[in-house]
Amino acid sequence: MPSTDASVQTFVFADLAGYSALTEAHGDEQAADAAADFFETVRSLLPEHDAEEVKVIGDAVLLRVPDAAKAAGLGERIVCGHGTRHRALGVRVGMHTGTAIRRGGDWFGSAVNIASRVADEARAGEVLCSGATRNALGPAVPLRERGDRTFRSLVDPVAIYEFVLTNRAGRLPVDPVCRMAVDPARAVDRRAYEGVDYYFCSERCLQAFDRDPEAYRR
Repeated sequence: MPSTDASVQTFVFADLAGYSALTEAHGDEQAADAAADFFETVRSLLPEHDAEEVKVIGDAVLLRVPDAAKAAGLGERIVCGHGTRHRALGVRVGMHTGTAIRRGGDWFGSAVNIASRVADEARAGEVLCSGATRNALGPAVPLRERGDRTFRSLVDPVAIYEFVLTNRAGRLPVDPVCRMAVDPARAVDRRAYEGVDYYFCSERCLQAFDRDPEAYRR
């Protein structure tokens, strides 16, 4: 029977940025397939990082990793692997290290809540962590300060840090309609609008952009 004693863990939230836009542009079935592919990829990485899947929440997955350094490696693998694949949605990751209590197959405590809030601050292609995780990692992991954030229901502000990712070949452009990452060499077409190049994953997205480019301009 799992222990219910509080212990220090690193909690990692990973989700698909732009999932709602994908659902609207391509329908429920393709969005569900994208989420299933994402979860399968994440699960394949867990044993290598001694990580546990706690639960899936919509297009997000909550992971628990006892070791902060392994959590950092896992977050980077998720973003730099799945997150830069052709036609993959952008992936964002947030993590926090703190005490939590296990009850049954779930974990409870402020550490889980803070990890979720940190993930909400991330953009596609980013891995963010709290100051607590930074302290647990030490100086060997390159991080960039993002400042303090104040979250509702939390008394103290949370320091946010961004991982300086070294294994990413470069961010792919994003289809402005469905928000999927697109390899320019494999895009169905390209449009130049107001000095910006836009790449499209499908004819459907291209036609939507052509009908109203102002709605999708950056």
